Amino acid sequence: MPDLVAHDPTDKPHSPAPIRAVLIDLDGTLIDHFATLYACYHHALSTLGLPVPTRDHVRRSVGGSMEVTMRKLIPEAHVAAAAALWREHLARIYLDDVTLMPGGGDLVRTLHARGLKLAVFTNKIGETSRGICAHLGVTPYLDLILGANDSPWRKPQPEFTALALERLGATAGETVLIGDSPYDIDAARAGGLAAALCVTTGTHSAEELAAAGADAIFPDLSALRAAIFDRA
Repeated sequence: MPDLVAHDPTDKPHSPAPIRAVLIDLDGTLIDHFATLYACYHHALSTLGLPVPTRDHVRRSVGGSMEVTMRKLIPEAHVAAAAALWREHLARIYLDDVTLMPGGGDLVRTLHARGLKLAVFTNKIGETSRGICAHLGVTPYLDLILGANDSPWRKPQPEFTALALERLGATAGETVLIGDSPYDIDAARAGGLAAALCVTTGTHSAEELAAAGADAIFPDLSALRAAIFDRA
């Protein structure tokens, strides 16, 4: 696996062991879906007559599953009802205002062209994730799209990572995870992956990702691709 140095995207790492598979997170990493997700929180909480947090408050709270985020915003007694409203609204608008992150399309095309196994690996509902990937035109470059409700597990549970590897036909030591949050880093560690490569296009800063143990941190997917996958 590459000898990666956190924080320094200009220091192109040496790669004694080849990367053969990549797991890539969806929200905040491969896609920007935040405007749509915030609209779902706004709808659910306002429908229940609860205070609606600001966009910045929600952005700082996002991580893990929607229910985990919801519990950071409202009392537990309202979580089940709010979650149901959130899901109903998302089902209506989930293709609104969703875009690839800068460099996302180039990254998946590059990895596919080089013969790497590539999976979207997300805590977003699997059916929704597959719809979004098809809508954005990246499905032909992916070997797997694995999300919530596709199994009993979610990131960072090691069983979820193991399932992704099994379906890809890859081993942990030849696989890296690209993500934007400590949940991604924890999933890589729990699953014994070769490295957790992070971008700061999501809801966590470089300092937060470094504290969580990221192996390398980049400002976006274009910088990550240039440093890790475009080396001679």
